Parts: sequence; C-alpha cells; structure tokens
Amino acid sequence: MATASSSSSPDYYLALCARPVQFEKASPVNCVFFDEANKQVFAVRSGGATGVVVKGLEDRNPISFRMEDKGEVKCIKFSLGNKILAVQRTSKNVDFLNFIPDSPQIEYTQECKTKNANILGFCWTGSAEIVFITDQGIEFYQVLPEKRTLKLLKSQNINVNWYMYCPESSVILLSTTVLGNVLQPFYFKGGGMSKLSKFEIELPAAPKSSKLSLSERDIAMATIYGQLYVLYLRHHSRSSNSTGAEVVLYHLPREGSCKKLHVLKLYRTGKFALNVVDNLVVVHHQDTETSIIFDIKLKGEFDGTITLHQLVLPARSIQPYQIAVPGPAAVTNQFPCKLYSSSWIVFQPDIIISASEGYLWNLQVKLEPIVNLLPDKGKLMDFLLQRKECKMVILSVCSQMLSELDRGSLGVIATVFDKLNHEYKKYLEAEQTYNMALETGQSRSNPPPKRPVRTQAVIDQSDMYTHVLSVFTEKKEAPHKFTIAVLMEYIRSLNQVQIAVQHYLYELVIKTLVQHNLFYMLHQFLQYHVLSDSKPLACLLLSLESIYPPAHQLSLDMLKRLSTANDEIVEVLLSKHQVLAALRFIRGIGGHDSISARKFLDAAKQTEDEMLFYTIFRFFEQRNQRLRGNPSFTPGEHCEEHVTFFKQVFGDQSLMKPTTF
Repeated sequence: MATASSSSSPDYYLALCARPVQFEKASPVNCVFFDEANKQVFAVRSGGATGVVVKGLEDRNPISFRMEDKGEVKCIKFSLGNKILAVQRTSKNVDFLNFIPDSPQIEYTQECKTKNANILGFCWTGSAEIVFITDQGIEFYQVLPEKRTLKLLKSQNINVNWYMYCPESSVILLSTTVLGNVLQPFYFKGGGMSKLSKFEIELPAAPKSSKLSLSERDIAMATIYGQLYVLYLRHHSRSSNSTGAEVVLYHLPREGSCKKLHVLKLYRTGKFALNVVDNLVVVHHQDTETSIIFDIKLKGEFDGTITLHQLVLPARSIQPYQIAVPGPAAVTNQFPCKLYSSSWIVFQPDIIISASEGYLWNLQVKLEPIVNLLPDKGKLMDFLLQRKECKMVILSVCSQMLSELDRGSLGVIATVFDKLNHEYKKYLEAEQTYNMALETGQSRSNPPPKRPVRTQAVIDQSDMYTHVLSVFTEKKEAPHKFTIAVLMEYIRSLNQVQIAVQHYLYELVIKTLVQHNLFYMLHQFLQYHVLSDSKPLACLLLSLESIYPPAHQLSLDMLKRLSTANDEIVEVLLSKHQVLAALRFIRGIGGHDSISARKFLDAAKQTEDEMLFYTIFRFFEQRNQRLRGNPSFTPGEHCEEHVTFFKQVFGDQSLMKPTTF
C-alpha cells in the first residue's frame, strides 16, 4: 500500500492517486508493458512461461495466466473487453489467443501482408478490430475468434517512422517523411478506417542534415475540452531568440485541416513530460522536479490565429508520496517515493508509471490549494468553473469572500455572482431547448436530442442559499448594510440573466430587514417591486403584521396583483393561523355573509388562543342574529362541537341571547 505523505503543504495542487496499481517491478526476468486503451499493466515473467499478470485501473481484479515462451515479447495487449489476447514477438507477425469460455487455448497467427515490412506495433480499436502499424503503412483487420483467423478490412501504404494511438478518440498518428515532422492521422470507427488531413509540425530550427528530427517523445495526443489536440514539445533552440521551450497545440478535427491554435510558454529548458488532467495541460520538468499547469480556456494573448498562454499557477512539486514496505511481523516501513524519477514513464492522459518500483498512478489535481494561489477571484472562478469536482470549492470560495477575515469588495462579489449565474443560465437554456425538442416530437428524430449534463459548475439558487447566503446572514458578522447589499447583488445578478428568483431569497432579504427594523427599506423594496410578488412572500408579510402593521395591506395588495382567487387568499391566511386577518380580508371584499363559520372556528380553535376563539365565535353569533334574527347556529352549519367548547371555556351564560324588538 502507498499513501500520500501527511506533510501535505497547502501548496501542492498535484498529487498521485491514493490507490495505485501495484505490479511486479521490472527486472531481467520480468518485462512490464502498458496498454493505453484498456489502461492495463502486463507483468510478463520469462516470456510468459512462468506467468503473466494483468492489472487495470478500472478493473481491480487481476487476470493471471501462462503462455508458452516463444521468444521475447515485444508488445502484448487485450482486445477491448479482454476476450482476445494479442502478442507480438517478431517484427513479422502477431500471435492471438482467445479468452472466451469453452474456447480451446490454441494460438493463431497473422503475418503482416506487406512484403519486407516490419511491424512496429499494433492497436486494438474494438473488441475484435486490430490495426498493425508497420514501417511501410497500416493494416486494419477484423479478428474472427471462432475461426481463429483474421480478415483484412483495409490497408494503406505509407512510410512510417513511429506511431501513436489515442484510444479516447480512436485516432492513430503516423510520423512520415525523412524528418518525421509530417504527421498522418487515421480515424477508426466500427469496421471503418478514414484518413484525416495530414499536417506538418514546425521544427524549431532548420535541421542541418536530412535525418529524423521529430521524436515521439516530444509528441502527445489528448482530448482537451472535448477536442482532440496533438501536443508538440518544442525545445529551446540556441539559434533562435526563444526564451525557453514551449508546448504547441495543434487542433485535429474529424473534418477539415489541422490548425496550430495554442502555444504554452514554459520559460525553461531541459527534460519535460506531459499529462492532461481535468482538461489541464500539466508539464513536468525533471531538472527542477516541479510541474506547471495551463488552461487553454483561460484568456491568453491572441494574435489573430494563435493564443499564447502563460502558466496559471506558480510551479510546484507533486505532493510528496510515501511507499509502504511490509517489514517483519506486520511492521510496515514507509519511505518517500522518488518523484520525477528518470525511471518514470508518462502516458496520456493522466498516467504515471514507475516500472522500477512497480506502481501505476493517476495524476490528480487538487483544487483547494489553488484557491490561495490565485488571488484574482474572477480568474479563480473562470478556472474552477471548468473543473470536474468544483462545486464545494466554489461554494467555499463564496463563503470565504463574505467572511470577516477575507471580505471581498462588492464589485468582486458581483463579478463572482455573474460568472456563476452565466453558467447556471447556460444550463437552464439547454434544459429548456431539450424539453421543447421533446414536446415538439423531435425526440423521434435521428439522432434524438441529448439531455444536457448537469455538471458541478451549475451552482443554482438552492446551492447558494443553503451553503452560502443563509449561513452568512445567520452569522451576523457583517454590517447589516453589507449583508443586504450582498443579497440584493445576488438577486440583481439573477435578474440580469433573466433567471426567476426563488421566493426563499426574497424571504432572506425581508427577514434581514426586519431583524434590523429597516421597515422603510422593506416598504420601498415592495413598492418599487424590487422583491417580486409570490404567495409565500405574501404570507411572510402577513406574519409581520404584529410588528409592522402596514405589512398586512402590502400582503393583500400582493395577493391581488397575483390574481389570487379570494377564497384561495382566505385558505392561505387560515393555513398560516392568520384567522383575524382572513376575516378582515373577507369583510373588506364584502363576502363575510356567505363564509363557512365552521372553517373559521376550526382554524381559531387550532391556534389554542381562547380569546381569539371567543372573538371569532362572537362574530358569527352576531352574523346569525343579523341574518336570521337568532344568534344560534343551525344544524346545517355543523358547529355543535364549537358551541360545546365555548360553553366549557366561557360558560352557558356567555352565549349571546336572541335580541327581540
């Protein structure tokens, strides 16, 4: 077992995963191979005769088997789904072995078709599709495991120096020409192979001799923000006036030509390695044992065709890492792992392998330390909103900028709110478009519309209310003017992008105003419709009548503006135990002669306020007297239990006597 060191300074923003894949370290008898498509490590002992152990990042259950030692293994990989094993031992052919239940373990072989060609390697593009890359081109086969044979689907002749495969996008890149800097991509889908536009990598200086000048060590392929890029590590050239090495990003589209779009300035020279983690380009520098990150979504210097990017954060080492070595009698000794070791091998997008120590890690980005390294809150938000696991970090940044210790200016707070709500609105619009497509029957179209994915960057009103604003108002650390300004700033930001403000945010404003007796401000906010009308808000205003009498009328005006039916207003008031307010409202609209006495007496009794019950009971007695000449309730009104209750509490003598003239 291995662990990240506890000396985790708050500064380390890159870390090796806590649960690495452990395998038998490389040695003269044990060869280690990595398959980028399945993310599996193969430990092959004695050519397989004494065992092959396969361990994967996704699949934690190792696969173990033996195979005949037929010579040194050059390359070994499972098909997607682990049903067929392919092993290359010579430069002329590849051997296959089925791992299908009840299938005999008999190897079958495929020679490359091109005469005098040497196989450089192979890639599985599917569960039964494989590509041989030779120095004279590529051969695309379908494997027929039941027949133990292969069928050639397509081939292409082209001189090849080296190749690279990006399994995420199913693209193989071939280095061609004498200098090696003309790259030819091929795209594979199902049983099809298509040739994409070839492109040339600009070398740092004109080569002195016509020999291979572009090494595969300086090229990587990765998907960044859903687009495929070829990353070229252009080293510092003494002859040019360059300020150090740089990473050049070529965008490789499915259709159209490949374009040079981004340049990442490194301002250093030496040995580098590249990873891509969470859409960030990570550049490791061996000499200084540090790494730097770039985000191509952040603003850079644009010259019309290319964007120049500076590093987002200061260079830092990967977080120190402890390797546990079991000692005698269950004693575990820990020793620090040598970071940036020369035995490290880096694979795309985020894999680091130490063959000498027998570990495979995922590289991870830690967002919390970055908060303190990026003081510009606007830039910090732009950065965080693009990260996968960003929600809780963003919410903590929002809380932090409202706290006493690290309080931001209203301008900064407004910028942050606007950035969050821009992202929130984008999601709401996508959801609306999707729902409209479903309603108009476009779901039967081909392809059907895709439901928008709600990423962690979507911070909605309930998130802000629960984690930030309600906590902030409860703490009462800030001056009330600042508190109200913050709440109104968030509401302004929502209104600006036309997002309907939820009533609980308005309630928070009203409660804060009431706590500080700012009734004049509350009156103004309502008068000028700064707080939008809603039934919950009207009910809240009603409950304020005892401390601020005009709230009653403000509330009724709001309910009327909402075109709420009168009986519905009464129901709302009664449900809030505002029995007198309900009665006053009914009298105000002249409907008190036809209302149900029982409904009001029920509500009054539920309040457990005896004097309120007395008042309501007496009102209906007087109504009965006025309408029927007798204060008693008729059997049809079903008020017997209330009459009994009245007698119990106030005595028979308190019942109103019929008035005779």
